Amino acid sequence: MLKICQILKIAKSTYYYQTNNCVKYDVNNYEEEVISAFNKSRKIKAVLMRKDIILSRRKIRFLMIKNNLVSKYTKLKYRNHKIMVNNDQISNVLNRQFNNKKPNEVVVSDLTYVQVGGKWHYICLLIDLFNREIIGCSVGPNKTAELVQQAFHKITRPLNKITLFNTDRRNEFKNKIIDEILITFNIKRSLSAKGCPYDNAVAETTYKTFKTEFINEKKFANLT
Repeated sequence: MLKICQILKIAKSTYYYQTNNCVKYDVNNYEEEVISAFNKSRKIKAVLMRKDIILSRRKIRFLMIKNNLVSKYTKLKYRNHKIMVNNDQISNVLNRQFNNKKPNEVVVSDLTYVQVGGKWHYICLLIDLFNREIIGCSVGPNKTAELVQQAFHKITRPLNKITLFNTDRRNEFKNKIIDEILITFNIKRSLSAKGCPYDNAVAETTYKTFKTEFINEKKFANLT
């Protein structure tokens, strides 16, 4: 601090006087702004900054707690289980080429989880890369190949129009049941590199949006 005062050519006493006598603002004055920002988009800090209101995350959190505002991103923690993966020499044919696809050309998928009746259940979504449309889905208490198979059964368009199916390497996607579907309808397989979620980024992003905007907002008593 002494060095800064020397550069600015001011006395240390002047600095400390100005610091101790600067105008203090009351964070509670921005309470209504924080509530309004929360109700609009949840990205509170960004909304406030567009209004030239600068509040630290700590102060925003203080006002949220005061007004019982709970972020949509706050959710029950899922206990990760060891995932069995296969080491087949199937390459990443899609190679992160997520855009400029034709309808039904490429389908990507992944699995996620949701609480139903106080127990974890699993969701499989089949996503068309052409427009990111969910064309097939299934949900059940077990994370199995049958769950993926059920999602394929929900597709209403001709399966032989699909040319490529891209997923990660978990065994729910690479097994005899799914192999039979792909062989029957002449669908080529593409597997992400082991431990590389970026190779299946569209599916990962879709699930994040799906859970944030829909699942985390509700409580499900049963599958019906």
